[in-house]
Amino acid sequence: MNDWPDAQPEGPRRMRHVQRPQVPPQQPQQQPYRQQQQRQQQYGQGQRGQGQGQQGQYGGQGYDQGYNPSFTQAQGQGYDSGYGDAQVYGAPQGGGRGGGGHGTVPPQYAPRPGGPAARPDWRRRIKIGSIVLVVAVVGWSVGTYAWASSRMRNEVDLAKVIERPAEGDCTTYLIVGSDSREGMSAEEKKKLHTGSAEGKRTDSMMILAACSSGNTMISLPRDSWVTIPSFVGSQSGKKYGERGGSKLNAAYAMDGPELLVRTVEFNTGLRIDHYAEIGFAGFANIVDALGGVDLNIEKGFKDKKSGADFQAGEQTLNGEQALAFVRTRYAFAESDLARTKNQQKFLSALANQAATPGTIINPFKLYPTLGAGLDTLIVDKDMSLYDLAKMFFAMKGINGGDGKSMNMPINGTAPQNSLRWDMPKVKQLVEQIRNDQPVTVTSDR
Repeated sequence: MNDWPDAQPEGPRRMRHVQRPQVPPQQPQQQPYRQQQQRQQQYGQGQRGQGQGQQGQYGGQGYDQGYNPSFTQAQGQGYDSGYGDAQVYGAPQGGGRGGGGHGTVPPQYAPRPGGPAARPDWRRRIKIGSIVLVVAVVGWSVGTYAWASSRMRNEVDLAKVIERPAEGDCTTYLIVGSDSREGMSAEEKKKLHTGSAEGKRTDSMMILAACSSGNTMISLPRDSWVTIPSFVGSQSGKKYGERGGSKLNAAYAMDGPELLVRTVEFNTGLRIDHYAEIGFAGFANIVDALGGVDLNIEKGFKDKKSGADFQAGEQTLNGEQALAFVRTRYAFAESDLARTKNQQKFLSALANQAATPGTIINPFKLYPTLGAGLDTLIVDKDMSLYDLAKMFFAMKGINGGDGKSMNMPINGTAPQNSLRWDMPKVKQLVEQIRNDQPVTVTSDR
């Protein structure tokens, strides 16, 4: 037995109810980054261990579950059990990782959104690059065309030619090489063996018929015996009567290109659609701008008057040599007929080289070539740069075998050492060209 008095169990006690003051909830205030750090250092904020700390709301200050004895009610701060609705101080609504709640991070320290760098869209880049290239090429082409068109010398008025034949199915060009010395210095005249004669005369003449059935180039000997028909003077407006028994080149000397076209149409019955004339200087400059023209000379020859001195074989002719080649006549037994064949041969080679992609798409060749030709090239008023290009491509086709080159059919000689045309063949030739039929007519010379 113990000595303790009998003890009776004590009845239940009623605990005194302590009511907490009702403090209205306050929204957490964003604190500046530097101020937030100072507060954390003062109150020992931070994470204890690796857990996620959450802060409650009381009196405007948060409570960290990591106990800090310095943070007591004696400091005037309220107490929160940490189990109420809480939020990391300074973090956005919806929570986040704890660990000290560093508050609002300045934009310069905030992580940038986005994952790995996107792969380049090569299809889109190629498409854009192609569009830019096409626009550049079109712009360059349009600019070049406008520049060249503005330099064309559309001086010959074919509207002044009277009593013209009917139009045919082919496009016809009368191509004339004149002995014009326009723009040449005394030194250049001596170098090119042109002499110093005043005015200008036709040194070569040929008809180019551009047809769908095939292109034909027909040389007209300057000494052809023809009739110069009645005409109206291009400058005076005066009408002149018919003049028979004359050489073809006399028509040009009497009234220039318009009368020459009128005479060719009158004697052949073929309508001329376009006229193109180039002088000595322009011809030589075009060849030099191209870097020379490759030509195969079958038999060598020399001529003091033209300055020609050629060996047989493949060679590249510069401007001076090319001019001597197309002007030589006294070195051949056939004289003017042999010269016209050389002229056809060289012009075809020249057109073939000028119309290559290496010249057309190369501005360092294209612009000098166009400039050299357009400076002295004289054309009719209706001829466009497009028509001129068609003429060159037609000549190129003949050099490549797509066409035919020939002299006007000749049937003996006439007074003054002139040449008489074979008129039955001439009529047949003209009929085939007018109706766009393959040319079957041949010339014996």
